[in-house]
Amino acid sequence: MDDFSHYNSDGKSVMVDIGSKDITQRSAKAEASVYMKSDTIAAIEKKLLPKGEVFEVARIAGIMAAKNTAIMIPMCHPLSLNYINVDLEIDQKKTRVHITSEIRLSGRTGAEMEALVAASVAALTVYDMCKAVDKDMVIGDCRLVEKRGGKSDYLSLK
Repeated sequence: MDDFSHYNSDGKSVMVDIGSKDITQRSAKAEASVYMKSDTIAAIEKKLLPKGEVFEVARIAGIMAAKNTAIMIPMCHPLSLNYINVDLEIDQKKTRVHITSEIRLSGRTGAEMEALVAASVAALTVYDMCKAVDKDMVIGDCRLVEKRGGKSDYLSLK
């Protein structure tokens, strides 16, 4: 178990000690999609859904989720986030709501999980807001798009 950073010598799960790492500027971007019927997209655009304005509720849910990632993901460190952005847009061609999130911070560990959690929870919220009119929605394409800072950078080729 010595090769695994999240296990101690007895094989028990631990949160990695990041105390000796330098504080650096870090950022991460993620995305997710909610595929739905074109009638559901029209209802979103016309603000006709019974639970209210889908995009604003989903945006706030994504922001709140990013701030609470360490509560939901056991080995994530609580982070002091400098910036959280969640954007939602309709993609008529693919009949989906496309969600992007961006997180920035000054810290000792990255924000990948916060970006992924923000996009995921925003997608779940879109689903919740629209389920009364569309039972066939599919949440998908949740992925890390970009990570900057720390030991290495990452930029998705997709």
